[in-house]
Amino acid sequence: MPVNSNESSRRNFISKFAKGVVGASLLPGIITAADRKRNIQSLSRLNEKYSANDHIQIALIGAGGMGTADANTAITVPGVKLVAACDLYDGRLADAKKRYGNDIYTTRNYNDILDRSDIDAVIIAVPDFWHKDISVAAMNKGKSVYCEKPMVHDITEGPAVVAAQQKNGKVVYQVGSQGMSSLGNEKARQLLKDGAIGKLNYAEGFWARMSPTGAWQYPIPADASAKTVDWEAYLKNAPKRAFDPLRFFRWRNYRDYGTGVSGDLFVHLFSSLHFVTGSIGPEKVMATGGLRYWKDGREVPDVMMGMFDYPETDIHPAFNLSLRVNFVDGTGGTNYLRMVGSEGSMTVEWDKVTLYRNRNHEDANDPLTQSNAAADPGKAYTYHRKEMLAPDKTEYIAEDGYKGAHFDHFYNLFNAMRTGGKVAEDSLFGFRAAAPALLCNDSYFSNKIIQWDPKNLKLVNK
Repeated sequence: MPVNSNESSRRNFISKFAKGVVGASLLPGIITAADRKRNIQSLSRLNEKYSANDHIQIALIGAGGMGTADANTAITVPGVKLVAACDLYDGRLADAKKRYGNDIYTTRNYNDILDRSDIDAVIIAVPDFWHKDISVAAMNKGKSVYCEKPMVHDITEGPAVVAAQQKNGKVVYQVGSQGMSSLGNEKARQLLKDGAIGKLNYAEGFWARMSPTGAWQYPIPADASAKTVDWEAYLKNAPKRAFDPLRFFRWRNYRDYGTGVSGDLFVHLFSSLHFVTGSIGPEKVMATGGLRYWKDGREVPDVMMGMFDYPETDIHPAFNLSLRVNFVDGTGGTNYLRMVGSEGSMTVEWDKVTLYRNRNHEDANDPLTQSNAAADPGKAYTYHRKEMLAPDKTEYIAEDGYKGAHFDHFYNLFNAMRTGGKVAEDSLFGFRAAAPALLCNDSYFSNKIIQWDPKNLKLVNK
């Protein structure tokens, strides 16, 4: 029977935790200012030195909304400079020159970027169906890579990216699930390992949006045409069709180019969950949902629910996971990852972790309690009556001045390039996070349960 770290460190954590919250536990109805202060603990990187040991020059491939956000964050890391940009739409190239300076090199052809010897790393922020080809080509040219999630468009593409990273051992490859390197994930991982919630048995994640932009109705430029967009290059690896600006600028809505809500958002939750637990993935995947509101010609659902079975391993116990995305959520945009164990729960955010510890109170005067105490130990049945008190709550919050998860993830990449260290989300980790998200789509569209081998990264025929 595997022994996992949740159980082995549980008692240690209980002892340490009890000392920290004793005031609040003894008087649950009287929480003083001192209690509140004690139960809010800072997560900090303020003592870290962000120095530039080596100058790094980067290029952006895919200068849309996410690519621009990536580049804007990357160049805030000391010693990093953007020197080139690539996009298939001329308007984005013009915007890049306005934003980053007329001296940056711009092109429609990503191979022009990869052929330049003055570029150390590339940000790949193109539609999902181009991730594999550009990632492999970039690594084969000796470029380190930050590739937006999900790492691949289909599970059959994953092995090629993993093989390219293994072949080109000196390059660094990071998948861009921004929360991976965050303070919140790091704290949650430590808390789970220390037994903070006891034995993990269930996790759930939720991502909600309601705005048109949040639901992928991205703006269409007025000058969008077959002249300003290299439509032929865009469709090189996709079914041929007449120019359609919706399929270019709102590509997430179409299965030929995107991976739906699961590939856009579930993959973030898988990445964080796998980092916190040390898991390599589920063995059973099932999904349902529907197109409820955004009936704009899209081919993918705007509401999706997924359920996943994680097997017991040497690292963690068996547990279940449920994930939801709702693009029709009138309550506003929210997201979280919540992990539930035998003795509490924690909600994990990129800049905050909220820990709840269960507290049971047994009334000594209760007749059932008294009869239980007097019962013959050999009897088959005894009865307990416990009152569940409000759980102890401790918040771990990033201090003011925290640069954020997005910065952390890029700093992790560039630090690995400078020191020969490891990234938080390499190609193998990225594949294991992408696979269950992509299999959600397969389950949804085939209306079947999918069996997956997370160790060997293969479908299981049953």
